[in-house]
Amino acid sequence: MWRRSLSTSYYRCFGCRSSGPKVLWKSQAVRTCSAPALPAGRITPLQAVKLWKRRFEERGVTEPEQSSQYIIAHLLGAKTIESLEQERLTEFLSREQTEQIWKLCTTRLSRMPVQYVIEEWDFRDLTLKMRPPVFIPRPETEELVELVLNDLQMKTEMGVPAETEPTCLEVGCGSGAISLSLLKSLPQLKGVTLDQSQDAVDLTRENALRLGLEDRLEIHHIDVMKDAETLLSLIRPVTTLVSNPPYLFSEDMASLEPEILSVCFCCVLLPRFEDPAALDGGEDGLKVIKQILTLAPQILSSYGRAYLEVDPRHPPLIRQWVEGNVDGLQFKEARHDITGRPRFCILQKEEVKQGPQAGSGLRN
Repeated sequence: MWRRSLSTSYYRCFGCRSSGPKVLWKSQAVRTCSAPALPAGRITPLQAVKLWKRRFEERGVTEPEQSSQYIIAHLLGAKTIESLEQERLTEFLSREQTEQIWKLCTTRLSRMPVQYVIEEWDFRDLTLKMRPPVFIPRPETEELVELVLNDLQMKTEMGVPAETEPTCLEVGCGSGAISLSLLKSLPQLKGVTLDQSQDAVDLTRENALRLGLEDRLEIHHIDVMKDAETLLSLIRPVTTLVSNPPYLFSEDMASLEPEILSVCFCCVLLPRFEDPAALDGGEDGLKVIKQILTLAPQILSSYGRAYLEVDPRHPPLIRQWVEGNVDGLQFKEARHDITGRPRFCILQKEEVKQGPQAGSGLRN
């Protein structure tokens, strides 16, 4: 059984990106919190779940029941409480197990996301190592992977000859979730991925090794904003470009849950657990997106496609900007996420026109 929740507030708790302006989060800095004393006698996993659910509720931790269930299930060697036999849940914990539960649940009291607390999380059919400050993949990004997979598997109108080896470049690898998921699902695919964070590069490499996919994935420590020439010199044209870039509007950063940002007493935003650079897309949320799309015609092979996860306000802005600023790239469509919001943009490299029609402005 995979770790997953259909609760909207759960995803918000664990850092789901905003889909629009929110009320400014008004709390002050998250205070250190004391843990309940270790029980004098022995307790069962179910008793520990109830105790820590109550403690999380008292301290205002979002999704208190799921937090306690995931942590305790993890320490019992399972992904979810539901996957454990009833006998396991009602037998007494050892003193060592109880101490481990208290240690991890106390860490959760500080509002550290559960993914960091248990140091792993599931993404589609993969279990990935997680650690701060590397960006935690969100459920919407699973939908992005499905979108790319469907296009590649069905060989939609990408114009890529059948004999061409499919290749994918991911900008902003984080934990490696997107690239590794694509590689596992498509044995013929080869990938290149990069990130401006050395922490992200190291974690992606670790996850690739654990999954046995390191031979099919090149991993580079490159900042696409600063090292564009280095990037272009390293890679050959690819059939697919995919990215879940920083896309929050800067003004929305203040509304994030305390799992991501805290606010000091002088109202200055401070990084808490996740790297804000993986979230903040600048004033209009398009700073990194514009850079990626500017480079896309040089990165993609003929008829290659770019797939982006974006803010729901972005698709019309991206279409307008690309049409006015990027030659050789066509905005194809926006796709909606499971909540019905326009979350994904698909763009395609155009055929380069030759001869007298080259300047006609006609698009394929």
